[in-house]
Formats: sequence, C-alpha cells, structure tokens
Amino acid sequence: MQDHIKIFILFAVVFGLSACNGSSTSERASDAVKIAKGLYSYGPEIKSFTDCEGGQEYWVADSAKTLELAYSNFNFEKPYEPVYIEVQCRLIKSDSLVVSADFDSTMVVTKLLKITKEIPEGPCR
Repeated sequence: MQDHIKIFILFAVVFGLSACNGSSTSERASDAVKIAKGLYSYGPEIKSFTDCEGGQEYWVADSAKTLELAYSNFNFEKPYEPVYIEVQCRLIKSDSLVVSADFDSTMVVTKLLKITKEIPEGPCR
C-alpha cells in the first residue's frame, strides 16, 4: 500500500510541475509588452484598434485608464471617430462573453504614449 501512495505522490508532483511550467510559458508570451501604432475608435458598443503595420484589428481594454479619457477630451460630436494612437500594450486572447466575435484578440493598453486627431500619411490612411 505504501508503494501505491509513493507512486501517486510522485505522479502528482510531476504532473503539477509540468502544468505549472506550461502555463508560465504562455503567461510570459501574453505578458510581452509591445509598442503599437494605429487607429483607435471608441463608442458605447465597440472599442477597437487597427494596427497600421499589419492591419490587424483588436478589441481594446484600457488598463491605464487614460486612453478613453484622452479620447473623450476631443469632444467628438459622434462616437467612433478614429484617432491615431501610440501605446504600450499586451495582446491577449479575447473573452468571448465580453468581446464581439469579430475580435479574437484584445489589446490591453498599459500606457498611452501619443494620441492625436491627425492621422499620419502611410499605411494608416
């Protein structure tokens, strides 16, 4: 009986270590901070970002709590007017219960670097 307990404990430890190792690797990948440049649109139903370089679209979560405030300070008459932003962010898989099915990834803004109504020439146009 003692041998069965030892084998079970050994199995549990090995399984636990492998599970921890796998999740920490995926957490590190999703925690990678990057600089993103592109067009941000904000409104009652959608908060979206389109990357100027690759054209990918992301749902936006404003963890810095400065992006939405800066956008609203422009006092647009209508929602969803695009502005150019540069932000520090992390990309994560979208929660399908919160985010529209059109967005498989969410850009979590950690720091607002730049926001302007003037959209630069180039791929963002």
